[in-house]
Amino acid sequence: MKEAHHVYVIELDRDVLYEHKFKKANPDYVSGKPCVYVGMTGLDPDQRFDNHKAGYKSNKFAEKYGLRLMTELFEHLNPMPYGDAQYMEVDLAIRLREAGYGVWQA
Repeated sequence: MKEAHHVYVIELDRDVLYEHKFKKANPDYVSGKPCVYVGMTGLDPDQRFDNHKAGYKSNKFAEKYGLRLMTELFEHLNPMPYGDAQYMEVDLAIRLREAGYGVWQA
């Protein structure tokens, strides 16, 4: 099985907390913790981040509030097969939310 997929985490500007949908999705957010977008891609995470910022196949929170890739949270996990990336995207989002992060994962 080809290991060509990646999970990635984008740090979001804390202004995302003013977005009702984001705030509602994170009732246990711990003030001061990072806000992040968690995704998966068949591209290099740097390219995917650039696509988000350019508005190409972008999540609105990643496009508007994306600051940088938080490689320290995902680099050690990549690359992986498609099915593993699908699972890891959800699992990583859950773990970060449980740690008090504000998380968006579509």
